[in-house]
Amino acid sequence: MRPRFLSGEQAAELIQDGYTVATVGMTLVGSCESILKPLEKRFLETGHPCNLTLFHAAGQSDRQRGIQHLAHEGMTKRIIGSHWGLAPKWMELISKNKVEAYCLPQGQATHLLRDMAGGHKGHLSKIGLGTFIDPRFEGGKMNTRTRELEDLVELVELHGEEYLYYRQIPIDVVLVRGTTADENGNITFEDEAMKLEVLPAVLATKRFGGLVIAQVKRIAEAGTLHPKEVVIPGVFVDVVVKSENPEEDHRQTSSFYFDPAYSGDLRVPVTSVEAKPLTIRKLIARRAALELTPNSIINLGTGIPNDEIGGIIIEENMTDEIVVTVESGVYGGAPLGGIDFGIAKNMEALIEHPYQFDFYNGTGVDFTFMGVGQVDENGNVNSTKFSGRSTGAGGFIDITQCAKTVVFCSTFTARGLEVDFRDHKLNIVKEGTEKKFVKKVEQVSFNGQLAMERGQRVVIVTERAVFELTKNGIELVEIAPGIDIERDILRQMDFRPIIRNNLRIMDPTIYREDSFHLKEKIRRNREIQFV
Repeated sequence: MRPRFLSGEQAAELIQDGYTVATVGMTLVGSCESILKPLEKRFLETGHPCNLTLFHAAGQSDRQRGIQHLAHEGMTKRIIGSHWGLAPKWMELISKNKVEAYCLPQGQATHLLRDMAGGHKGHLSKIGLGTFIDPRFEGGKMNTRTRELEDLVELVELHGEEYLYYRQIPIDVVLVRGTTADENGNITFEDEAMKLEVLPAVLATKRFGGLVIAQVKRIAEAGTLHPKEVVIPGVFVDVVVKSENPEEDHRQTSSFYFDPAYSGDLRVPVTSVEAKPLTIRKLIARRAALELTPNSIINLGTGIPNDEIGGIIIEENMTDEIVVTVESGVYGGAPLGGIDFGIAKNMEALIEHPYQFDFYNGTGVDFTFMGVGQVDENGNVNSTKFSGRSTGAGGFIDITQCAKTVVFCSTFTARGLEVDFRDHKLNIVKEGTEKKFVKKVEQVSFNGQLAMERGQRVVIVTERAVFELTKNGIELVEIAPGIDIERDILRQMDFRPIIRNNLRIMDPTIYREDSFHLKEKIRRNREIQFV
């Protein structure tokens, strides 16, 4: 049975009022612009479709496109997703109570799709316990409008242990994207930068009798696609939409229409990956990288970690000793950040989204580097909701809950902070107006007490100070040269940390414009550990 081949406008007509629509993508990767744009146009002109539920795993926008097309009051009644940091319209709708909003950890959303595809009523996991996902806290409900509504996450006990049960979300239509479809609807992904959770989403939708709509760049003759290259078998595809303007509506990622280096078809010389200038963000990332040990598998979260640490590892010739992973399924290479988060040049491997989170949730990475919005005196971290902005969890909870070492990277204060670091020491030119070290975080994204019970090592790295989480609280262990503890640290915190007696001074070589010899330093760290 062959699928129907329709235009984007015709496909958009199939989505009716009240439907639950699932989308698959990350940043702009996988975004079905040839369908989403006419769907938005139809609503703005006719008021239909309305009262939709949008279900997505990763964040899917570049601040302008992607799920932003569905961010209209009345068009979408409920959103169930993980991250909206690059979707300002969604953050506004959520903060102003214009939409029902639930946040699920990114990995748990992909695993829920897989379990639904297999006929299960939901997904059982320990991920999210003790955080705002836990129904004893907020149940993942992101605004007051949602607070009194049904719970999508339940606390259950099995064999004397606590778990969270993520309830199934029946899907009416799923929008997916590939590169080539043949006449039978078989779809390959040769130009795509990620594999993501496409097949679980397709099979979950078919389980509920829903509609699978796929956007592609090309149509091929039946029987000409290599069977090992087919990601979505044609028997599961109902509608194929060939993008009429792929340079605009089928971009490999936001910044590139197509670059073979990001689909794994070309390896570029390492020298073509330019070193970034020394900034406060790179300074923080350099100090964070000093926590590494050789032969580690690491994860890089959005913000300072992904934007800076991957490049530092390449600059310092550490790619043979440190394996960088990104939640999208990337192993190795040079990852991009910002609106292109999740893709990388010179990857060694690219696996599917749910399997990446099997690794993060199961074995756990040796080190994860994550950004942070707030830290409190109990070691709880908020990276999901602050200052009226609901960015959501993304993969933060999945990854930090199981990593062996968690390194949080952040400026010490926010909004207006200015520093200079000439002469290999730090000078605060202008202090930020917003404190990040607070008495109590606005939302618990990472539970410090549970981390200690799990035996995790937790480090917080800023431009002027380094802290470690202990069973007795946050301990100040290191300060930058040139910093006054009372003026620059304690007065900028809402609580007093434990102060280590033998306080270290931050390595002054991180202020160098050229190499700071990371490889030699972390090898020496390993030798010291075994003395």
